Amino acid sequence: MTDESDDDGEGLTYAETGVDIDASEAATAALIGAAGEFEGDYAGLVDIGDQYLALATDGVGTKLLVAEAVDDYSTIGIDCIAMNVNDLIATGVEPVAFVDYLAVEEPDDDEAEQIGAGLSEGAKRAGIALVGGETAVMPDVIKGLDIAGTCAGLAPKDGVFPGEAEPGDAIVGWPSSGIHSNGLTLAREAVTKNHEYTDDYPHEPEQTIAEALLTPTRIYSEVLAPLREHETHAAAHVTGGGWTNLTRMGDHRYEITDPFDAQQIYDFVQAEGSVSDEEMHRTFNMGTGFVAALPEGAAEAVVEATGDGRIIGRVAEGEDCVAVRGLELA
Repeated sequence: MTDESDDDGEGLTYAETGVDIDASEAATAALIGAAGEFEGDYAGLVDIGDQYLALATDGVGTKLLVAEAVDDYSTIGIDCIAMNVNDLIATGVEPVAFVDYLAVEEPDDDEAEQIGAGLSEGAKRAGIALVGGETAVMPDVIKGLDIAGTCAGLAPKDGVFPGEAEPGDAIVGWPSSGIHSNGLTLAREAVTKNHEYTDDYPHEPEQTIAEALLTPTRIYSEVLAPLREHETHAAAHVTGGGWTNLTRMGDHRYEITDPFDAQQIYDFVQAEGSVSDEEMHRTFNMGTGFVAALPEGAAEAVVEATGDGRIIGRVAEGEDCVAVRGLELA
């Protein structure tokens, strides 16, 4: 990536488009503190004897507005399942079942059918059961629609990852499928400065810009078994906050020496919004959607078992920081 922002700092930022990650994290911490919830980065764990029941909940975010603009909700259900399933996998939990909650301004059979088909496809990719859901019609509350869901999973107590990387660990990464379901507020603001969603996407003329943005989130189910079979210390699903998600594996220095290439959609977003390299890496996954920290030998075994994974860096002694592509992200 190249820094397309102006020298005077006028490049577009996530906060300026309405999403302040620091403020969001502070609000979340306040909610958790007040509610007395289980302290976990990706899922809540309930002790049910010889194993844990885990629950994760998430939605699709403003990616819905892209879908709404072109009346194409076919991939949204995949995203909803992926964002939940990937959080459970990052904990070391096997996803089992999913329930959705669809809130609409008014009922629309075509929209519901498209979303349902996406949920079914997402469940198939994740290997989980759809066990029901709820549709609420709330014209005084909802404009358009919103969808969220909750995924339940199970894990033996010795199967859950400790959650703390160790200095000397190798970092294994797996590529993303694109923007996934984070940072769309910034991406939308950037690309609509000079384009319509229905315009041809410059890097793939057979696609529209909307189709490129709506590429569904990858589901990382295939990495769970190899990670459980080896000495995985921690894992991270690269979502909101971009590369700073790696610090959720502990207060260390994460030195990324061989990241996956960022897809061309990121070049497009960065150029159209004059977004700085740092802002791009703080907002998006930039080509790497999931990471894990584990000893060198175990990391090599996991790479061999998962196909498209590779060692992308190391965990080092030092302050809470991610060093990637010449950036220092704290």
